[in-house]
Amino acid sequence: MSADGHGRLVILISLCIAMLLTILPMPEWARPFRPQWVTLVLLYWAIALPHRIGVGSGFLVGIVLDVLTGTLLGQHALGLSVVAFIAIQLHQRIRVFPFWQQSLGILVLLVIERLLALWITGATRGETPGLVYWTVPLIGALLWPWIFVTLRSIRRQFEVS
Repeated sequence: MSADGHGRLVILISLCIAMLLTILPMPEWARPFRPQWVTLVLLYWAIALPHRIGVGSGFLVGIVLDVLTGTLLGQHALGLSVVAFIAIQLHQRIRVFPFWQQSLGILVLLVIERLLALWITGATRGETPGLVYWTVPLIGALLWPWIFVTLRSIRRQFEVS
């Protein structure tokens, strides 16, 4: 397999693992606290390899996520496309920050994605979630350093560029 195909496979496998973590059964009390795994992994790849992961990748991953989770088709696609676009535009700035500042930037991106999902949910169902809805971006921001270090070591080990 070529180096280019090998890198695509590593990225695809990491996104598939994130999707599996998203649909993994959890106790009822823990479901509202499930991290935005797919968004976090997509953000890592968009920041690390903006020439390979773009808005189109965010859209395709979002459509697959919509099908997997049974949400309105295009809900995650819109959020992931917008977040991928912002991450790609700011990737050079985000990469030079220390982890705690990166986590704050990721928190903003995760909140943007949640706001878009809230907008679509409110427009289609008229539901308004509680405060627990906003804990998920905080959990994602706290997980960011470990996700970053893990995916960076995978990227270096498999020489994905």
